[in-house]
Amino acid sequence: MSAYAPQAPASARWSRLPGLFTLLAVAAGVGYRLGLLLHHSPPTNSDEATMGLAALRIALGEDFPVFFYGQAYMGTLEAWLAAPVFALAGPSTLGLRLPALALYVLFVLLAWRLALRLTGDRWFALLVVVLLALGSDRIVKNQLIAGGGYPEMNPVGVALALLAYDLSAGRPGRRLPRWAAWGFLAGLMVWVDPLVLPYVAATGAVLVAFRRRELTGRAGALLGLGALVGSGPLLAHSLVTGRSPLAAVLAASGAGQPAGWPERLYGGLVLGPPLGMGFCFPSHCAPWQLWWAAAVPVLLVVAGVAAWRTLRAVSPAGPPGRVPALVRPSPTPTVGPDGTRTGAAVTLALVIAATATLAGYAVSSAAGRTPIESSRYLSCLLISVPALLWPLWTAARRRTCGPDPARGDPALRVAAAGVLTATLGTAVIATVGAVGAAPAARAAEARHAELVTTLRERGVRHVYGGYWTCNRLTFASGEDVLCAVVDDDLNPGHDRYRPYRRAVAASTSAAWVAPADSPLAARLNERLRAQPTTLDLITIDGWRIYLPHR
Repeated sequence: MSAYAPQAPASARWSRLPGLFTLLAVAAGVGYRLGLLLHHSPPTNSDEATMGLAALRIALGEDFPVFFYGQAYMGTLEAWLAAPVFALAGPSTLGLRLPALALYVLFVLLAWRLALRLTGDRWFALLVVVLLALGSDRIVKNQLIAGGGYPEMNPVGVALALLAYDLSAGRPGRRLPRWAAWGFLAGLMVWVDPLVLPYVAATGAVLVAFRRRELTGRAGALLGLGALVGSGPLLAHSLVTGRSPLAAVLAASGAGQPAGWPERLYGGLVLGPPLGMGFCFPSHCAPWQLWWAAAVPVLLVVAGVAAWRTLRAVSPAGPPGRVPALVRPSPTPTVGPDGTRTGAAVTLALVIAATATLAGYAVSSAAGRTPIESSRYLSCLLISVPALLWPLWTAARRRTCGPDPARGDPALRVAAAGVLTATLGTAVIATVGAVGAAPAARAAEARHAELVTTLRERGVRHVYGGYWTCNRLTFASGEDVLCAVVDDDLNPGHDRYRPYRRAVAASTSAAWVAPADSPLAARLNERLRAQPTTLDLITIDGWRIYLPHR
């Protein structure tokens, strides 16, 4: 390059840094998750395999399931997304998860755009992307395991908020397609999973508040049409079968199962936020990681109050008055009154939706009975990350000298910077914990692959096994081995796909498969001791195979 070539001003180079760092952060987040997938982490299970079997049926043109096999709720969008992959490359857990990885990329990019829309601060948007690039064990399970609903809820939730902002702020261009897109995504989530409905309702309220008149015309018609198309599979299934999916969802919530209020509140408000938002080790939270449970309600209140004050301070017909400092937009973009009010309204909607999600989980039986695994119900809280962190960011960057009393004192700035640092640091440590669990997942997958190979070599095509064994085994073998579910007392269990049970029941040489040291293996060992001539035991690493004696 010539020494006389024009050089970009230092300010221009500085302004490009957030974009460059954002691309690197997105690449790091994708690379981290792809590395986990290649190491068979997070470990798969029979629920994910059920979605894989649905995708296989779709790819073969043999079945077109609307809902997760064995129930009348939770749409099979992940199966439909994976079916083309299976048609091209054959069924596999990796092929099932690749669409989920693509949905994660979409989520991060949309979250970056939403942060820019709400704040105009590219460095803050970078912070949001960095946090979302990290991923604890619970987070990567939600994002990568195609077990129904979780990978798609967050990108759709952010897209709804982004569309609500653009439409409410009056951004020109493609307005009718945007109305139709909002309706389609809202309807799609009604079919896929109701956990994101608080965000559908909150962002929809913003549209009604700001664009009520527009909704009475073609915009409202297109939104309604989009919603009908998005929820079409659910509506068609209900019309054909006469079943109400609402009743099934309420039954699945565990509302009729006992759980004490102390257990619910502890699981929902103390364990839930750190686990569900990615600040804990695999399957447990250390006491010091629970600090986020105290931070979340404070941040929700601060962000909500600041957004409400902005809505009241900014006139819709004139220039803004004194906007509260915690939600004052960055001076980088030109933000008029409509944009400022809309940003505050969308921020308030994100706060209300997060509060509703947290409250709904805290009063559920699942929070008290299974708080570790059920923390996945809080995965939608990541949609509200820009709203939660923005008050901290503005407080940390506020200057502490000058005539403006809103600039605050050094203690507030240090405290805000400390919380931001603790947030990133805790997420980094939790991510390291998830990386540390990958070798164990890879070893478990190798043991399962040996089980499949052994059954094939022995000519075993029909087996009985536990719920968490059956569909995983059937999917991993490409349906070479069909499995029917039994409980620990060898009684028939919950078969999600009934044809497998009929095929196994018709076999005269069905074997039994159980994880080593499981209650089912112990029960089969008792039968073997009582009737030693009925079964032949094959022992492999981690598994027990009981063949009918010949």
